[in-house]
Amino acid sequence: MRFRVHHVTRYRYEQPVSLCHSVAHLKPREQPGQRTRSAHIRVDPWPAVAREHLDFFGNRQSYFSIQQSHRALEVAATSEVEVTPRAVPDLSRSPPWERVIAELRESREPEALAARIFTLPSAYVPLDAAAADYARPSFAPGRPVLEAVSELMGRIYRELEYDPHFTTVATPLSEVLAHRRGVCQDFAHLALAGLRGLGLPARYVSGYLETLPPPGQPKLQGSDASHAWFAVFLPRVGWIDFDPTNDQVPGEQHITTAVGRDFQDVTPLRGVFYGGGEHDLEVAVDVDRIEPEPVGG
Repeated sequence: MRFRVHHVTRYRYEQPVSLCHSVAHLKPREQPGQRTRSAHIRVDPWPAVAREHLDFFGNRQSYFSIQQSHRALEVAATSEVEVTPRAVPDLSRSPPWERVIAELRESREPEALAARIFTLPSAYVPLDAAAADYARPSFAPGRPVLEAVSELMGRIYRELEYDPHFTTVATPLSEVLAHRRGVCQDFAHLALAGLRGLGLPARYVSGYLETLPPPGQPKLQGSDASHAWFAVFLPRVGWIDFDPTNDQVPGEQHITTAVGRDFQDVTPLRGVFYGGGEHDLEVAVDVDRIEPEPVGG
């Protein structure tokens, strides 16, 4: 399945900005089941410096610097990406979760060694005892790990309310758990804290989700948004994704942009600027399916 993703971020400043430095994770990640056919970022005003590299986690990270006075900034990223169905192991036939932890500690395979960092606390995902206690009922002794993770995903979906007005990026995980409400990044962070608290390697995934309008109604332009979910690592298998906001294993409609320890590692756009005063921020995202061209006869 092919998609075109258009992500526009606009800043308007109360006073002139003399200089800004920004980094962005706006180009889809290259990984099994996902191939980027094209991707480019347009910045206005034109940056004096712009470059791209792969970050520590293998994400495409763009850097740019604007060194002229400006009172508005627009960053528009457009990508075409192809997503193919992702094979998911039988949940009930996955190894016991305790064995996954033991194998991760003993393995010397490069992928397993790299996955160990995702058992550690991070800026937005502390090793919170309450989060581990929340996850623990799904992890009975000897239970298949993917079966347990799937149940945890379903519990977050059923027991926490999606509320875009309750949290901000700075809201502590403890408040999300106490009030049982938040947004997709909060649900992913809660799952990560619970899984890491048990010793399992789990990472944050940032990207997009194709959303379809109600039957008979047109799709509103700019109405889509960035999305977030999490993934669990199994030795010799790799990373398996789970979406607690929708209680599903991500498929062709999930487009991955970046992975990391938490939201801070994969922020779509962040930076520093000098001057500006108060500012307004506007973000618009469109995820459109590209239908295959008809075969001529």
